[in-house]
Amino acid sequence: MCGIVGYIGEQEAYPILIKGLHRLEYRGYDSAGVSLINPKGKLSVYKATGKVSALEEKCAAEDLSGTIGIAHTRWATHGEPNAVNAHPHLSGSGNLSLVHNGIIENYKSLRSMLEKKGMSFCSDTDTEVLVQLIEYTQQTYHCDVYTAVQRALKSVVGAYAIALLEKAHPDQLICARKGSPLVIGVGTDARGGKEFYVGSDATPIIEYTNQVVYLKDEEIALMDRKGGLEVVNLSNIKQTPEMHTLQLSLDELEKGGYPHFMLKEIWEQPNALRTCIRGRLQVKDKDVLLSGIQDHKEKFLNARRIIICACGTSWHSALIGKYFIEEAAQIPVEVEYASEFRYRNPVIYPDDVVIAVSQSGETADTLAAIQLAEQKGAFLYGICNVIGSSIARATHSGTYLHVGPEIGVASTKAFTGQVITLCLLGLAIAKEKHTLSDEMFHMLVEELQRIPDKMQWTLEHNKHIDQFAQMFTYCRNFLFLGRGYNYPLALEGALKLKEISYIHAEGYPAAEMKHGPIALVDEEMPVVFIAPKRGMYEKVVSNIQEIKSRKGKIISVVTEGDKTVRNMSDYTFVIPDTRDCFVPLLAVIPLQLLSYYVAVAKGRNVDQPRNLAKSVTVE
Repeated sequence: MCGIVGYIGEQEAYPILIKGLHRLEYRGYDSAGVSLINPKGKLSVYKATGKVSALEEKCAAEDLSGTIGIAHTRWATHGEPNAVNAHPHLSGSGNLSLVHNGIIENYKSLRSMLEKKGMSFCSDTDTEVLVQLIEYTQQTYHCDVYTAVQRALKSVVGAYAIALLEKAHPDQLICARKGSPLVIGVGTDARGGKEFYVGSDATPIIEYTNQVVYLKDEEIALMDRKGGLEVVNLSNIKQTPEMHTLQLSLDELEKGGYPHFMLKEIWEQPNALRTCIRGRLQVKDKDVLLSGIQDHKEKFLNARRIIICACGTSWHSALIGKYFIEEAAQIPVEVEYASEFRYRNPVIYPDDVVIAVSQSGETADTLAAIQLAEQKGAFLYGICNVIGSSIARATHSGTYLHVGPEIGVASTKAFTGQVITLCLLGLAIAKEKHTLSDEMFHMLVEELQRIPDKMQWTLEHNKHIDQFAQMFTYCRNFLFLGRGYNYPLALEGALKLKEISYIHAEGYPAAEMKHGPIALVDEEMPVVFIAPKRGMYEKVVSNIQEIKSRKGKIISVVTEGDKTVRNMSDYTFVIPDTRDCFVPLLAVIPLQLLSYYVAVAKGRNVDQPRNLAKSVTVE
């Protein structure tokens, strides 16, 4: 969801900015732009619709010199995607250039006020209103732009991350944030002086420095070639920026020989989960150690219930987590769509534990949901992948996934990381509550340790999926069915196919197909059954027979050695045997591969599907 890059130092800014925009392409966008101040003090802005490559083509014959600049990839909200609405935006005098992520909710009233003051606008965006407001404030109060940003942002309602250049002060770069992430990288140039990098996340920065500052809400940063970094809040109170060391390598941001990030990330899952459970799953001692639980175990021991708030794929992982936590720890668990939870005045008790699940840790609805829960006195626990993210900072405790950066828009390794983390959480609570026998607890710990190896086996034994995926490019609908732990997986399988192939798909509990969906089944309807030889196996076999009698095309995920379902199926994927509660961690692999190869066969942009963004940081 939109991307910001900025640089000030001794290097030429344009190559850094363009490379940074390419690193942010995974977030989703429809236009791009760059603003530079050249050595003679000229402020230039170049913008283009479409990909960053289109911007590069437009800039090819331009003067791109300068050691300070800002750049942006825009996801259209206010105003259609075109060059006029693309960022950066200029103030009326042309002295200020600004890029912005987020939504200014009161932009209409601000624009009306500014128009009455004689200001005119070129675009339909809320961002142009913001840069005009800053200039108006600067002129009205006869202050420097740093002070004007502070004053102007006090009038703003909504979310923002901004970076701003002033032609009159080419040695300064200003940025600010509220509700939308912004990272400042601090590096050293060839002469030993400070240079600064700005990014919506760390991906444009890691090539140059691993030392970063995560701006907090309502903080404003001034980066000066001579004065270094200064951070204040909206009340002009000086803040002490906290330096963090990025645990990220450049290799993790490259495809590594794979045609798409999504395929790379599917194959990374065994190692990603090994990292996720390392140090947490103590197989030798038959124990589970989560510091986030240990440090606050009374909150979980005395919890009336657990409420998990999430969106999209994270919501599906939360459903699997619900099943496991209730079974293992005997605590009632509710799973809420964060976008609904935040607006329906939910009943929340002080002895509730509210868990936020988000890959990015920046999902706007999930962040707002836990802020609401905090107001009502609940204990907040975060499960996210990005260190230093907003949710990680807003919760009382939590667990990082540590599965590495996920670049593909369609989540794969973050999903399995979330599921295994929720299983660890359930086991850690169960240990404290003594709700599992020692024998069962030890067996689950040992089996969970085997999951990464079994996941690798699953990948190796389902390479054939690409050979028949083309057969399904004609399909207009898919149905995914599962029972128990595999019902949320059916939802996830359907979502993956929708996201990247644009084929309509639905996930259902298998028993519910008789209550409506079976009416859709004919010889052109592929039906995917998650049918391991665990749980309600015989009932799923019966469901398959009902589909087969109506000539539906049956694709099944079965346990190694299964013959009954295999003989009933048109196409079969195999997984090794495991406990029913861990089946989703293995069965999701062939579903991800199926979605991927169908999308590739249809010629889709797998890593950047249309209309989707990696992180939904605005409503």
